[in-house]
Amino acid sequence: MTAPASTAVVALQQIAPWVGRNDENRRRVARAIADAAAAGANVIVLPELATSGYMFESVDEVRAAALPADSPLLAEWAELLAGTTAVAVVGFAELAEDGRLFNSAAVLDASGVRAVYRKTHLWNREKLFFTPGDELPPVVDTEAGRVGVLVCYDLEFPEMVRHLAVEGADLVAVPTNWPRVPKVTGDLFPEVMIGMANARVNKVAIAVCDRAGRERGQEWNQGSAVIDQYGNVVAQRTDAGLLTVPVDLTVSRDKTLTEHADALGDRRLDLYGGDAAKEGDR
Repeated sequence: MTAPASTAVVALQQIAPWVGRNDENRRRVARAIADAAAAGANVIVLPELATSGYMFESVDEVRAAALPADSPLLAEWAELLAGTTAVAVVGFAELAEDGRLFNSAAVLDASGVRAVYRKTHLWNREKLFFTPGDELPPVVDTEAGRVGVLVCYDLEFPEMVRHLAVEGADLVAVPTNWPRVPKVTGDLFPEVMIGMANARVNKVAIAVCDRAGRERGQEWNQGSAVIDQYGNVVAQRTDAGLLTVPVDLTVSRDKTLTEHADALGDRRLDLYGGDAAKEGDR
């Protein structure tokens, strides 16, 4: 797929990693990146913990699958983007130098690892295995635009998306594993609706890559979605495979809603106080 000059092709690779199948998971990640790049993607997003699977039963299982941020594997996956301007956001279990484990996402391009973000808000049993990150998510300048990163449950905290919008993100990439839940009004998963609301109130595009498959009895929403800056779901995938869609990321740079309304300019930081006031008057 070739996008017009003002747009970027966003690709979601809804794959099915499994705990204990580390070599297979890593091959699947490499194939997913290569296939998306070959399809002309500018921004590629893979699921949360794509290298390890999710349904851990022990810390030992996490540790056996974990990769350091300077792992040669991450460098090898970055090399798959050689000859392109694409960027890939890949969820992985990270082994820190001090032995702690993090639920992380790496931002890769042809030059190597551009950033690693450690999930700040751990969901449910993740707290048994991982340490929460203690730094705000990054915004990475890429050829396609400015890409911000969250991981799964982070999306349910409005402060996180607002932070990325204030920092100038054109697109928020969200590797995720959404355990199966009932749909709500409009035949949408509630997490997708949360993404729609965040996109609309911040006027920023959001790309959420869920996972596929059934792992140790757990089913998943398989709810990958690309949401535009007005809160519209412009593409979805409900089974395993590649989803690509062109999105004009430059729309995120104009926060004007009407002649007299602005998504960021109308904030009342003089009233909110605390950390909100520290963001400045952008």
